[in-house]
Amino acid sequence: MAEYHKAREVFDELRKLEPHQINGMETYSTVLFHLQDEVALSTLAQDMVEIDKHCAQTWCVNGNCFSLQKEHETAIKFLQRAIQIDPCFTYAYTLLGHEYTITEDYDKAMSAFRNAIRVDSRHYNAWYGLGMIFYKREKFTLAEAHFKKALLINPQSAVLLCHIGLVQHALQKHVLALETLNQAVEMSPRNPMCLFHRASMLVANDKLEQALKELESLKALTPKESLVYFLIGKVHKKLGNAHLSMLNFSWATDLDPKGANNHIKEAIDRRYVTDEEDQEHSLSVDASILMADTPSETLSTDTSVMDSDEAHHHLQANESDDSL
Repeated sequence: MAEYHKAREVFDELRKLEPHQINGMETYSTVLFHLQDEVALSTLAQDMVEIDKHCAQTWCVNGNCFSLQKEHETAIKFLQRAIQIDPCFTYAYTLLGHEYTITEDYDKAMSAFRNAIRVDSRHYNAWYGLGMIFYKREKFTLAEAHFKKALLINPQSAVLLCHIGLVQHALQKHVLALETLNQAVEMSPRNPMCLFHRASMLVANDKLEQALKELESLKALTPKESLVYFLIGKVHKKLGNAHLSMLNFSWATDLDPKGANNHIKEAIDRRYVTDEEDQEHSLSVDASILMADTPSETLSTDTSVMDSDEAHHHLQANESDDSL
């Protein structure tokens, strides 16, 4: 279970006691990255440069800082500098792999993750990264194998179990996928991403009342997440509750007025629809394209629900991946 707020408290106390501490600051920067604290991360990056601009940790921190600001090319340059300084710094290779994944340069991402594994074969973050690339390329069997390898190394990761469940769903192992997600939720009951995916699969299996109950609980956990309201709207639509459906779609739009999550909403439709719904969905998409004046603003994600490195932030308000 990732507890970023508690981790931050520990690192803050460490920096008070040892203000020139270098080791571990790359991990602290990842904590701040997940908390999306740009000010604190920028301050840490500047402090690290002043303390020692010739250590790999400094450039990992700066890489995380620019990644949070979505300046990925600059982040890549800083992470490459970290590797030049210390070619055996496993964490730098993994962060570099995630940056290449975000920019959809999958060949370079795979090379970075494999270099991380070459340095440390038990670095499960890199096995996870390779699994994500295979998942994005719809090589689901290979993705499952790599996620399971990561899980063997870190069996306490609910997020890894969640990704295995998604792959199993893609492989049409629907019962097994739901069982895997149940394990993930049991391991981390307040993990928004795991709860969201389990609810989505319940919808796909027409267990609408159960899905609705789960989504209402998730709404209480992440009250400002537009995707949750969007999926609740879908469930009410299936149940024939037109008013509640439109109400939740309206709330989703209010929370996300610029449509930043539209691509992910599209992904929900594509990943979890039946054949009949798929045909209906295709017609509605064609109509929306004809009616649109300008292209929708989208996130840099693939066609899976909430599975890219950037997209994860939307369901990570309280908890997220232990490793990334």
